[in-house]
Amino acid sequence: MVHAYILIQTEVGKAAAVAAEISEIPGVTTSEDVTGPYDVIVRAEANSVDELGQLVVARVQNVDGITRTLTCPVVHL
Repeated sequence: MVHAYILIQTEVGKAAAVAAEISEIPGVTTSEDVTGPYDVIVRAEANSVDELGQLVVARVQNVDGITRTLTCPVVHL
């Protein structure tokens, strides 16, 4: 299982709606509004890096109000 954090910037005033919509996407385990340079942080999981990429590109990035994403895969050192 591959886990990642997805850092999301949204249009002004859209963070809550974006977080709520993303929380309904299969593979997303948490979706929270935050303050700072990013507006929403998502934790997601998938069976492979390819599936994770598909989740981000095909599902998460299609949510209305998102302006930028940064995906940070979790590593176990």
